[in-house]
Amino acid sequence: MRHRQVLAVATVALFGLSGCADRPNDLDTYYDDPTPTPTVEPAQPSVKPQAAPVPPPSTQAPVPAAVSAALLTDEDVAEEEVVPGESKVSGCLTGLTRGTSRSTAWSYPSGSTLEHQVTEYTDRDAADVVAQADCEGKKLTLTKQTGVEAQRAWCEGTTCTVLLAKGKLVSALSVTAGTEARATDAAKRLLPIVAQRLRSV
Repeated sequence: MRHRQVLAVATVALFGLSGCADRPNDLDTYYDDPTPTPTVEPAQPSVKPQAAPVPPPSTQAPVPAAVSAALLTDEDVAEEEVVPGESKVSGCLTGLTRGTSRSTAWSYPSGSTLEHQVTEYTDRDAADVVAQADCEGKKLTLTKQTGVEAQRAWCEGTTCTVLLAKGKLVSALSVTAGTEARATDAAKRLLPIVAQRLRSV
């Protein structure tokens, strides 16, 4: 009886060992580390040193002193009771901007506007520019001013424009009012002042 029990235990132990031998997990390799994956450092972007920004060349020519000197000032138009306004070169004045120019503008309490522009021509005489000017509207006859080489004036609707020339400078006065008569009256009042500015250059 005791022999049979020993045999049975031996048989169970044998089958148990056989079962362990069939396990797919081998302890010799079970705890081995997996094949290490080489670590690749991310490539650093190539940064090129940037040169200091070069400022763009100035596209505006300096305004000649003669142009600034011939331009009307706030004091010149003080009796007109105007305030500084936005310069809007338009109408007859648009054809006078081929040279170096500067303009200024004012507004009347009534809403009328006054604009003055002085242009310097280095390649031609100002008298030729005024003589060849072809402005819209009817010609306006104003008192001839002394000390200027050419003078012409036009009224188109309620806008009156006067051109004066001396040397290389063209002085252009433009007045827009509620009526043509008011624009003409303002041009007559301001014409001697514009001429005086031009003569002083």
